[in-house]
Amino acid sequence: MGLDDIPVAQAVTVSLQELIDGTISPSTLTEAFGPSSLGIILVKDLPPTFPSLRAQVLSNASYLASLPDAELESLTSPASKYLIGWSLGKETLRDGHFDTHKGSYYLNCAFYNNNTSTTHTSSSDALLNDTFPEYTTPNIWPSESSLPTFKSSFEDLCTVIIDTAALVARACDRFAVEHVDGYERGYLERVVRGSVTTKARLLHYFPTSTTTTTSSSTSTSSPSEGTEPNEGTKEEEEGEDDDDDDWCATHLDHGCLTGLTSAMYIDEAAHPPHSTTNRTIPLPELHTSPDPKAGLYIRSRTGTIVKVNIPKDCLAFQTGEALQLITRGQFRAVPHFVKGAKGVGRIARNTLAVFTQPNLGEEVQKGVTFGDFARGVVERTY
Repeated sequence: MGLDDIPVAQAVTVSLQELIDGTISPSTLTEAFGPSSLGIILVKDLPPTFPSLRAQVLSNASYLASLPDAELESLTSPASKYLIGWSLGKETLRDGHFDTHKGSYYLNCAFYNNNTSTTHTSSSDALLNDTFPEYTTPNIWPSESSLPTFKSSFEDLCTVIIDTAALVARACDRFAVEHVDGYERGYLERVVRGSVTTKARLLHYFPTSTTTTTSSSTSTSSPSEGTEPNEGTKEEEEGEDDDDDDWCATHLDHGCLTGLTSAMYIDEAAHPPHSTTNRTIPLPELHTSPDPKAGLYIRSRTGTIVKVNIPKDCLAFQTGEALQLITRGQFRAVPHFVKGAKGVGRIARNTLAVFTQPNLGEEVQKGVTFGDFARGVVERTY
């Protein structure tokens, strides 16, 4: 698939205040998530803390990736199948190849609920937790001496994203009550707000001119976790040009709503993160990628490939496979991939994805819990 003539699509955009006021029309949701949609909605007019949090968190992705190999290795979690902390070269993409194009830092967002013991939805969760360490392993954090703002800014930005996702979920609930037989009123918002399995993934896409050889790049595969990242099922596309999705292969997310920041592009030749002494200051950000083909691509419901640009001051929310099950196909998971910047020097791409997903014991369809569903995804990914 060549990307020379791929159009740039304008995603449906709503304001945060419209979500708060509940004034999003059913037609707007259908346009964003329905049968002929891109499966993505943009939210603008975010809280005033958002720009600075985004700049710091995404800069921290470059700072993190530039830490010494030994320090990065200490931030890995084999017990969680490398789905907590630093992960590089653990994920398999197409044809069994290990992904060394991007490094990830995974975070479980149970902190969003202060009393996690009351948020589980069934007694089966305890049993499921024993077999899902990727969702229950405690978070790992870099030392404050290495990355002073890493933990605080990461948690604060995830909180903004989950808060916003809950409002998008509320709008989806109003739609589903009218269009899905037997839909439980307020279901999706309750799931998003009450989940202790929501997962965040901070991503650093290495400059394509470099080769990553950290000690973390061993030949141990893990279940994919991601949007733009690969949390979910990789879609096999016959005839697909491997170079098109070199930064992240075509896939579906398997949660409910995936919250995405816009990407931060950094010229790491001009501003090498390893040489920065004050890592509380965000790195200089390029206005756009110097390679216009680089970025996020979506295969729409009609099978058309389009490029989607997320403005810096917006959050994007994509539909996942669990939401498709919950709404009985009214909203469908969207296949997407990421293309790297080529022939433009040492350009890195940083972004954050937050995968809101049900607690493990929550039913996503009659007789099927999210734990059951997630187990099947994990089995397909190995």
